[in-house]
Amino acid sequence: MQRRSFLKKSSAGAMALGILPNMAFTRSFEYGILELMGKSDIELFGEGINLRKEAHDAFVKMQKAAYKDGIDIKIVSSYRNFYRQEVIWERKFIRYTEQDDMAPLAAIDKIIEYSTIPGTSRHHWGTDIDIVDGYRDVKGDVLVPSKFGPGQPYEDFKNWMDENAKAYDFYLVYTDKPGRRGFKYEPWHYSYAPLSVPMLTEFRSKNILKILEQEEFEGAKHFTNGFLNSYIKDNILDINPELL
Repeated sequence: MQRRSFLKKSSAGAMALGILPNMAFTRSFEYGILELMGKSDIELFGEGINLRKEAHDAFVKMQKAAYKDGIDIKIVSSYRNFYRQEVIWERKFIRYTEQDDMAPLAAIDKIIEYSTIPGTSRHHWGTDIDIVDGYRDVKGDVLVPSKFGPGQPYEDFKNWMDENAKAYDFYLVYTDKPGRRGFKYEPWHYSYAPLSVPMLTEFRSKNILKILEQEEFEGAKHFTNGFLNSYIKDNILDINPELL
């Protein structure tokens, strides 16, 4: 269950990294580590939506507004628990190491171009969504960056989101800002900031490195302290600064 204290929490961790918290969405939440890692059940809302109540309500408002402009915001993925992320991770690790004959560390580097280490996904929080325009008939994998570009199927969708998403407190997570590290550009991945910003702050207050060292899924034994430190800085924290 979610616990809320409404007491000011320290932003020392953010300042130590040279990143100040987004005061527009600063709240004081307390979440248990199992909840943040997707290992405990949370209450989700909306058939085919599966978000926390506040995020669900904001999404429905945004979706209705988009309908009026000829855009059908369709959720491809929202909440995923730890165990679903573990399946995704292990399937890729086994494929890369056994079928593609990649070295374990090379396989891990390949996986984290787009997929998170189980327990660190923002999709564990019930605040983040992968979305496309359901009115477009797109063949194959829909979550391909080029399909959101000029002259491509999701161009109108992307333009609408660029102009309107923030009005509903949804923000692109992994931008195409030059020099950004970590996960590659994902024009489909949006986060409901009023909840995800304090959740990220709470997650950062945990000893993430120590927690990940204790996991036993495929490939985890190859994690080094140096890799995990880089992963936290690049993949977890090098995101849209409006979500920090």
